[in-house]
Amino acid sequence: MKAIILAAGRGERMRPLTDHIPKPLLKAAGKSLIEYTVEALVTAGITDIIINVAHLGEQIKRCLGDGSLYHANIIYSDEGATGLETAGGIKQALPLLGNAPFLVVNGDISCDFPFQSLVNKECDLAHLIMVNNPEHHLTGDFALNAQSILTSEGAPKYTYSGIGLYHPDLFSNISYGKSPLAPLLKNAMQVKRVTGELYQGFWMDIGTPKRLEELNTLIINNLQGTQTHHNIIPANG
Repeated sequence: MKAIILAAGRGERMRPLTDHIPKPLLKAAGKSLIEYTVEALVTAGITDIIINVAHLGEQIKRCLGDGSLYHANIIYSDEGATGLETAGGIKQALPLLGNAPFLVVNGDISCDFPFQSLVNKECDLAHLIMVNNPEHHLTGDFALNAQSILTSEGAPKYTYSGIGLYHPDLFSNISYGKSPLAPLLKNAMQVKRVTGELYQGFWMDIGTPKRLEELNTLIINNLQGTQTHHNIIPANG
């Protein structure tokens, strides 16, 4: 299985930190967010990794290189200065991802989700990992029914974690260029071709400086053995 880490976002909510550093390179406990994710993917046996880049993307390329230091094979999909949004970025990267379902991971999350559980997972058009709604997103994104089918309507709604399996066919009807992901998912949900599962382990959306500092504290406390839940290790796939 191949994976793509989405790392092309501008990171507006992280400014001024992201004025000179791309958000995936922001560090917690001395290591960048994207390094945690790469290491977790490799631990799960997923070593063919594509990373889409835009804003200050050259810094990401210099940091990770070809991936050999992480025992990975990393290829970059460069979207230029402004980026193509999520679906547009994945569409551009499809020639690198192949014809089989692939894993998508947001470059600005931290988690201990077991990525290896998705390696042989069946996938129609998409299979999304959902989490309980964090305080900054209490309304959630999608509802999950008893048959593991995701819908855009219904209750209760959970938050999309930024982790999912996607089939290339989901993107077959969009043109190259800027394109958001949500409309594609909602259309596929209408014909019941998107499944999901609820993950209740450690997960954080590192979208603000405050949450980055919270993550930094969590990791340090965990490494020092003072964290109550010792399984809180970011991206420990």
